[in-house]
Amino acid sequence: MKRQFALTTTFALAAVIAAGMPGKADAATEMRCSHQLPPSHHIAQVIDRWAEAVEADSGGEIDVQVFGANSLVGAKENIVAVAKGDIECAFSVNFQWGKTLPIMNVTLAPFAFGDIEIWRKWPDSEAAAFLSDKLLEKGVRNVNWLFTTNTSVFTHNDSFLIKPEDFEGLKIRGLTPTFDASLVAMGAATSAMPGSEVYQALATGVIDAGLTDAAAAVSRKYYEVQDHFTVLPVISVYFHGYVNPAWYDGLSDKAREGLKSAGAKAAVWAIEASEAAGTAAPGQLEEKGSKVHINSADENAALEAVMRPAFDEKFASDDPDSTKLIELLGTL
Repeated sequence: MKRQFALTTTFALAAVIAAGMPGKADAATEMRCSHQLPPSHHIAQVIDRWAEAVEADSGGEIDVQVFGANSLVGAKENIVAVAKGDIECAFSVNFQWGKTLPIMNVTLAPFAFGDIEIWRKWPDSEAAAFLSDKLLEKGVRNVNWLFTTNTSVFTHNDSFLIKPEDFEGLKIRGLTPTFDASLVAMGAATSAMPGSEVYQALATGVIDAGLTDAAAAVSRKYYEVQDHFTVLPVISVYFHGYVNPAWYDGLSDKAREGLKSAGAKAAVWAIEASEAAGTAAPGQLEEKGSKVHINSADENAALEAVMRPAFDEKFASDDPDSTKLIELLGTL
């Protein structure tokens, strides 16, 4: 961010002038954080607040520089870039872990995690700790959990996607092999891609239909290329922030506590922002001229009856840790 770069330059110059002077604090530790979200996305705004909290709660020991909208590293490269130490920090949506850590995708189980109380308990849960340990085994240290949505939309032109048969023959955005199995069960063909690529894919006809967070449909302007939006709690999605373990190990105890404190605050802010964004999104889409349908309980049940068995079969076969995670989630 420009403000942060300006401050970093000022602090760096001051450090040079003060070099060798007794009693002067060392320069702040640089923390470059990459994410894929546009500035208008509610989680991008939470990440900015979190960055300010990290600087404050670490007593200025950490200098956070946030690079959004793929401006530093692309969405598909964030995990590897942090694990290798090319950058210090990044944020990814859970399904970007794909086959590397498939249990991160448990919240994509159709219609299974819509209860917001699950997410209020999540950061301090055994399930979250279990995933944090697995993330560390994959080369990154988790520092926060940012609930993003339990309100999704299926987007299409000319008609709503409400019933399983509405998906027959469609090319639709996919997420992961496990979730995509539930779309294939309804007769759709999937193409997995990050949210930043969906607009262009819809505009050019690479895919016929989209799937995204209701608020992201607004912030990413899907209404410019699709005109029918079906709102439903089909999946729950979270972003999470993670850092390079070696970088983290080099921090002082105070800086680590600052990261922990800021992460706890951001988890609460994310829930508040996501609830507000999800509530406002259907009306905002209508204001843009889109047609919006909010699924009934019966309509959701008809979709779940086809989608959930296909997901469960694929998820259970992908990773032996899935059974353990499901047990832990059952305690929330």
